[in-house]
Amino acid sequence: MSPRDIEVTDQVIDTCPIRDLLDQVGGKWSVQVIEELAEGPRRFSELERSIEGVSRRMLTRTLRSLERDGLVSRTVYATVPPSVEYAVTPLATDLVVPLTALADWARAHRADVAAARHAYDSTYGGNEQLAVPAGRPF
Repeated sequence: MSPRDIEVTDQVIDTCPIRDLLDQVGGKWSVQVIEELAEGPRRFSELERSIEGVSRRMLTRTLRSLERDGLVSRTVYATVPPSVEYAVTPLATDLVVPLTALADWARAHRADVAAARHAYDSTYGGNEQLAVPAGRPF
């Protein structure tokens, strides 16, 4: 590897901070898209039907963003009309197990979290922003 290649690599790494990457991977729709594609390649319409609540626009943006990050591949088939298929990449394959575990945890504990939020809001006034209780420093 030449010094120029190292420079470019360092620049690319600097433009993709960990926080940015975690925000992308943990995004509202990204988790569900990756979970669906982990089961096998899907066409856009199949993804749209399988992910409850996602709009066409948000699904398109999420797929493009995941493709840009190298987590999803897009294959266009020369049919009439053209068909497009999405799949996870080898890079995303490493991500599937921990992401699925996190999603499973969220599904299993969503009632517990809702109850905790309700109890907190009942105690501290239910302010939209997180309230800082008097005498409790954060």
